[in-house]
Amino acid sequence: MSREPTTFAGRFFSQFGLSARLLLLTVLFVMIAEVLIYVPSVANFRLTWLNDRLAAAQIAAMVLDAAPEESLSEELELRLLHGVGAKAIALKGGGRRSLLATGDVPPEVSKTVDLRDAKWMTLVQDAFSALFTPADKPIRVIGAGMGVEFVEMILDQAPLRHAMIEFSRNILFLSLFISIITASLVYLTLQWVIVRPVRRLTGNIADFSSNPEDASRVIQPTDRVDEIGLAEQALARMETTLADELRQKRRLAQLGLAVSKINHELRNMLTTAQLLTDRLDRVSDESVQRIAPRLVSTLDRAIAFCETTLAYGRATEPLPQRRLIPLAPLIAELSNLTDLAPEVGIAFEAQVPEDLMIDADPDQLSRVLVNVVRNAIQALSQTGSPEGQPRIDVTASREGGMVCILIKDNGPGIPERTKANLFTPFQGSAQKGGTGLGLPIAAELVQLHGGTITLDDGHGKTCFKITIPDR
Repeated sequence: MSREPTTFAGRFFSQFGLSARLLLLTVLFVMIAEVLIYVPSVANFRLTWLNDRLAAAQIAAMVLDAAPEESLSEELELRLLHGVGAKAIALKGGGRRSLLATGDVPPEVSKTVDLRDAKWMTLVQDAFSALFTPADKPIRVIGAGMGVEFVEMILDQAPLRHAMIEFSRNILFLSLFISIITASLVYLTLQWVIVRPVRRLTGNIADFSSNPEDASRVIQPTDRVDEIGLAEQALARMETTLADELRQKRRLAQLGLAVSKINHELRNMLTTAQLLTDRLDRVSDESVQRIAPRLVSTLDRAIAFCETTLAYGRATEPLPQRRLIPLAPLIAELSNLTDLAPEVGIAFEAQVPEDLMIDADPDQLSRVLVNVVRNAIQALSQTGSPEGQPRIDVTASREGGMVCILIKDNGPGIPERTKANLFTPFQGSAQKGGTGLGLPIAAELVQLHGGTITLDDGHGKTCFKITIPDR
């Protein structure tokens, strides 16, 4: 279940799409960068402005100082001071001090600014102080001059503040323009490079999910080699695999339905044939007696195959009705299965302690053992044994809180290509004509008991290890 954004920013951005969020964030980030640039810029603008006034003040003072006193009128002196924007100018150099001032020189100043050894942090603080908290009284500015020790002047802050406001306004408009241009370019680029391909991926996923078995809905990857291209290729592989799996499962479901429909009639036919075969056993004809056992064996295999197919076709196996039972009798019954291949002469040997108890459902455990042993008998009857007489050995022992059963034969072993799908229905058969259902059924029944069934390569050519834990 998705959560609603809890913060104001989260609620605000959730109202926009991915592209709009990206546009807003780009504008925001560019503005933040411009602010970081603006802070030293406005301090440098103030410093330059004051240095320009100091240079103009020095020139004006030197002109007035070089001219004879009678040649310049008081009105001209005032015009020079007003042109500089200062109320008073003082120079010190050559062992003397020159002063140029109007008649309304203020008796005190609000602040003295010494530009000769000013530090950047001080300049930044003074710049923002002049911009946001201007003083009513003029300031005194001292700076280095050309050919003199220093230049000093008293001036009003209003022109400086007005110039700084104009500079800030220009920076703001320029920042907004750059932000909009940058954000638009980023928006269009990402819209073309990322957002549109992502929308294509999500649209394909939605379209494919509506009918995953339709091969035409599988996405066609582009020639891109970046992350989007890799995502398209991975999605195409996944959709292809999923479509194949679903088509296969649908065919298996249809097969299961067809088998269920013919189950009743097929079993009736086999039952009737079995009854007729039983009557043939009482016929004394020599030919009949020779054919009847083979016919009985064939019918038994057909019935077992039908029951095996139907057992796997059921939706679920019933939960095991577990109880403590002796294992030896169940193992002893397996020796009769060697009669399925009497011409091969398969030897069967069981080494199970008589007092060994196992916590299991006797019917389901018997099915597990029968399926595994029948597989071994079928393998030995088709390929024989490279070691001489075909042989099946069954051993069992208790290991801690579980019972371990080993079923091994001395046949040629299971091919490597078959091992990967050994417990996969219809795909794990290693014998000619096998159905590939025996081991998957055995694995399902063992898992219902909380146990495992594995192919153990350390005990012989072919060895299956079954473990059933106690409850």
